[in-house]
Amino acid sequence: MTLLARIALLSLALLPCILHAHAGQQQELENLRQRISDLQQEMEKTSDTKSETADALRESERAISNSNRELYKLSKQQREASLALGQFQQQTKQLSQEMQEQQLLLAKLLYQQYLGGRQEYFKLLLNNHDPNQAARELQYYEYIAQSRAGWLKSMRGNLAKLNTATAQARQKNIELSALQAEQAVQKQNLLREKNAHQQVLQKIALRLKQQRKEIGRLQRDENHLAKLLQKLSRILAQPRTNLRPKGGTETAQDSRYAPFLSLQGKLPLPVKGKITNTFGSNRPDSPVLWKGLFLQAAASQPVYAVAPGKVIFADWLRGFGNLLIIDHGLGYMSLYGNNETLYKQVGEDLQAGDTIAAVGNSGGNENYGLYFELRHEGIPLDPGKWIKGRSPAAR
Repeated sequence: MTLLARIALLSLALLPCILHAHAGQQQELENLRQRISDLQQEMEKTSDTKSETADALRESERAISNSNRELYKLSKQQREASLALGQFQQQTKQLSQEMQEQQLLLAKLLYQQYLGGRQEYFKLLLNNHDPNQAARELQYYEYIAQSRAGWLKSMRGNLAKLNTATAQARQKNIELSALQAEQAVQKQNLLREKNAHQQVLQKIALRLKQQRKEIGRLQRDENHLAKLLQKLSRILAQPRTNLRPKGGTETAQDSRYAPFLSLQGKLPLPVKGKITNTFGSNRPDSPVLWKGLFLQAAASQPVYAVAPGKVIFADWLRGFGNLLIIDHGLGYMSLYGNNETLYKQVGEDLQAGDTIAAVGNSGGNENYGLYFELRHEGIPLDPGKWIKGRSPAAR
């Protein structure tokens, strides 16, 4: 049995294992999303989180985030479709040029054959030429015939490729038109959501202003976040039944990323902005302390993941607006709040520098910017001891 055949048989033998592992990973991801979704619903139903103001903000700002995320996906798909269309068009152009060249060569060959006909063969056989010379000349004619057959075969192949490339380009044009139409619809949806949000803000503006000065509210929001992180940690600590290795109890919290501790003093800031507070200092007109940094930045500016990890929370949370939390393994987490848009969803794996959100002022914040925290096993860490300089994450 050849090496290639052995490799093929081995691949076929391993295919069920690969498919089973993939199915297990998908099931595990769905289980994680379901548990976190149940947790969100449970926390929203608790009495200390329910309020008319929070409900109004939550629904409005969630809708804006969802619409922006769909637009982001559509734009990405549109760029990919445009790139593919350009490649198909270039391929079509190249194939057309090659076929024109082949047609010219074939036309010349057929013309020469038409002028000479098949009499050259008979002349070689009937004339009293050297047999060896005649054999060589007959061989030349055979080469010409083979060359003509080769050109014809190449032309047929190029014609098939040209038809395929043309059909693919036509299909991409259709996809592109559909994406553009869907994008136009989504933009209208976003405009409606933003108008609705402005109406909500006007309606509850006075209440929001009062809440910003309420010490008890700030403390409740902090406690709410702490409870959320505690429950998320419990979910992550649950055994991963579908992919548990033999003799082990692998959990979602096992480090599959570079050890986060080794990144101390090396992390970039998640967004380019001005730091307006220090960790551990008092919030304005309040004894409540800052547990992270607020980076003042322009609206819709991209927010980047500071390190590899997995999204474990991506939703609206009172006091923090559209909040995204990344698990970096071994109890380390990074938190990104007050966003206008969350581009990533629960279960997505990230690399350092991935775009995860867009800057906003959600959650009732007066200023545009990003609220950023680092935590280990729920305990806040001073970001100043972890970040390197004040440059945004690598793109």
